[in-house]
Amino acid sequence: MQFYAKSAIPIIESNYDKFTTVEKSIADFFTQNRKKMDFSAKAVAEMLYVSEASLSRFAKKCGYRGYREFVYQYEETFVEKQESVTANTRMVLSAYQELLNKAYNLVDEAQIARISRYLSQAERVFVCGKGSSGLAASEMEFRFMRVGVNIDSVQDTDLMKMRAVFQDKRSLAFGISIGGEKQEVLFLLREAYKRGAKTVLFTTNIRDEFAEFCTEVVLLPSLGNLNHGNLISPQFPILVVLDLIYANYVEQDKYEKETLHDHTLRALEEGKSKRF
Repeated sequence: MQFYAKSAIPIIESNYDKFTTVEKSIADFFTQNRKKMDFSAKAVAEMLYVSEASLSRFAKKCGYRGYREFVYQYEETFVEKQESVTANTRMVLSAYQELLNKAYNLVDEAQIARISRYLSQAERVFVCGKGSSGLAASEMEFRFMRVGVNIDSVQDTDLMKMRAVFQDKRSLAFGISIGGEKQEVLFLLREAYKRGAKTVLFTTNIRDEFAEFCTEVVLLPSLGNLNHGNLISPQFPILVVLDLIYANYVEQDKYEKETLHDHTLRALEEGKSKRF
């Protein structure tokens, strides 16, 4: 398996907030650049209309001894080579790569777009799951709530049963069951569908019966046939698909949703400042 050399870009990104305006312009250049060129201090300083001293200060804020050391690592970004890593690291990264390849082959963009429309049209959204699927449900609630979706996640079995009877044609219900066998999740989807709600099931196993009560069945990449798939968090394939839906949803009325997202961030920051 091939690995790309360790990149300076994540280091730049993690230090971005402490840069001056000039240093941010330098950071923007290096994070957005996609081609190899003359990265000498003189050449870059002339290109960006900054001083060589600014480049040196920028590199030191990133944790390097100087600009030369920074550029040495940055240039490695453009060199593909066999990375010296341990067997365990190689196994985990190989499994993640294979899982992403599976997701690429399974993704149905037309289906993703339909689900995004359901999210836009629904007055109430519920997402349920048990165990690791329940944790992914909570993550979905948190992310979509921040862009204006009226969404609740449910992990408790009794709550799933109670919430099921309150669904109607204004509702959208998501169920997450990797094996497609969690009866609590399937019960909520069945009852919601009977009452006119749109229903979406995330699962690795497709069955004919799902068509009876699911508006959409979203196939997740399976960990089952991966080499060392037991090393991967079972939430990962769910989160990959949720990210695809989130990206598609936010792209609709992008300005409005980004504004809502910024408002929630400000509200969180204000809440923190009041506590301290």
